[in-house]
Amino acid sequence: MIFDFACLQLTSLWDRLLGSVGDAAHNALSRVVEAIRTLFEGDPETRRQVSFSVAIIALSAKMAKADGAVVASEVEAFRQIFDFPEEEARNVARLYNLARQDVAGFEAYAEKLAGLCGSGECNCPMLENVIDGLFHIAKADGMVHEKELAFLARIAEIFRIDEDHFRRIMARHIEVEDGNPYLVLGVSPEDDFSEIRKQYRKLVAEHHPDKLIARGVPEALHAAANERMAALNAAYAAIERERKAA
Repeated sequence: MIFDFACLQLTSLWDRLLGSVGDAAHNALSRVVEAIRTLFEGDPETRRQVSFSVAIIALSAKMAKADGAVVASEVEAFRQIFDFPEEEARNVARLYNLARQDVAGFEAYAEKLAGLCGSGECNCPMLENVIDGLFHIAKADGMVHEKELAFLARIAEIFRIDEDHFRRIMARHIEVEDGNPYLVLGVSPEDDFSEIRKQYRKLVAEHHPDKLIARGVPEALHAAANERMAALNAAYAAIERERKAA
């Protein structure tokens, strides 16, 4: 889930976004969100992509704060899904450090970001990718802490990702119901295999990286997108083996 800063020449942009923000966490992120809204009022596509990037940085930091500790593996996972040139490291680190000072206020902040980078519909693919990226970071230390999971569930609720859809996202990242492959695909063991194949192909088409790019999801989403495709493929293969054995 990587946003290419270079393609939009964002060096001066990030200086402008953060230039009027102090080093105190109080209201700082809200001011960043309002700056995005103002700077890109006539350019909704750029606004959506920049908002997406800010969401990944700040919500990753707040999630790390949720379980009380940031470990090296989580930082590395963050770099895997959010690549940026070295000249932007200062700005990214500043926003990350502002966000991680506390968890308070994350709900109102997430609502504003959802309004800027989401489609306004339930189960928005752009916002689902934010959740996928956050799961990628949360599990980097070998487990998803219960406080992290609660944080992710609340973000999903704010993003209007319904409970069943969130359970399917969660099943792609951690074992749910003994690693139930039917849950990953959103199908039932009672379904005919032809219907399961149809659903699998539908999901593969919807979540193919090229399709996500066409819908406006930032292009370099390779870590999260490839991980998602691998989970879908593994679930389908498991069901196929089960049906053949039967």
